[in-house]
Amino acid sequence: MTVPVGVLGVGSMGRHHARVYQEIADADLVGVADVDRETATEVAEAYDTRVLPPEELFEAADAVSIAVPSQYHHDAGMNALNAGVHALIEKPLASTTDEAEALVSAAERAGVTLQVGHIERFNPAVRAVAAFADDLDLIAVDARRLGPPLDGGRGVDDGVVLDLMIHDLDIVRSLVGAPVDHVTAAGSPDGQYVTATLDFETDVVGSLTASRVTQRKVRELTLTAVDCQVTVDYIDRSVRIHRRTRPEFLVNDGDLRYRSEQVVERPTVDNGEPLKKELSAFLEAVETGSEPVVSGPDGVEALSLAHRVQSALGSAAVSERERPSM
Repeated sequence: MTVPVGVLGVGSMGRHHARVYQEIADADLVGVADVDRETATEVAEAYDTRVLPPEELFEAADAVSIAVPSQYHHDAGMNALNAGVHALIEKPLASTTDEAEALVSAAERAGVTLQVGHIERFNPAVRAVAAFADDLDLIAVDARRLGPPLDGGRGVDDGVVLDLMIHDLDIVRSLVGAPVDHVTAAGSPDGQYVTATLDFETDVVGSLTASRVTQRKVRELTLTAVDCQVTVDYIDRSVRIHRRTRPEFLVNDGDLRYRSEQVVERPTVDNGEPLKKELSAFLEAVETGSEPVVSGPDGVEALSLAHRVQSALGSAAVSERERPSM
């Protein structure tokens, strides 16, 4: 079965959606739409499709990717869902949790698929860890998403929490599988460096850092468990499991010596572009009517947690201002 698909918003991310749909055998890219007609025309010509107004795109396509700026996710998503079109909406799902919940309700009423574009769920290294995460007796989870200042090539309206940290909030929440009891946060005055601590109800501690002022790009996840430590590098898509063997006491020339070795396992990680895996999973959910890997409620939870981090960040700043001088 070939699904007629379209892309609404073909800026820096949306044009990649168009490219991947053009490559997927189960997809028929029937059109793209963007307020920038020149950009839309360029993308349409590159991927052998048409430029259509949004309302005509929703008529021609059974499923669409919505990659407009996040402040327009709600309106664009509601238009697509109310037209009975399956939608993959880039993260964050919406600007507010009320808007995000309205999108979930609209999808349920229309009986269509709503998937949220948390692409790191489809990183092969993350998927490899997710396969055995339930078997870990977790103690702590640490995520770092750091990079240099934007060079002007990609306009971003969201701060680092909603643009960067939300990826890891979604990943950590899905791996721990428990509600977050308490959130604290701190950051630089300009908001370009933020660190947050999450206390889960299962006593797992999460520590997350997002930065646009770090000169080296870092995308790492570490899971500390009772019997091992798992490290994930999102960039090179690798997983390492560090285990310590039982200690040994050796006698050498009459001296008693202690030896403990560390074993490092490197699980096999599948290759493949995360975006292609994400869009293929979306089309599978559309075709089969199954629950998408990253559902609308997942998007609501990630957005709500991001807002809790932002609130904690604001509370920390207020507390500092109110601290009496000595």
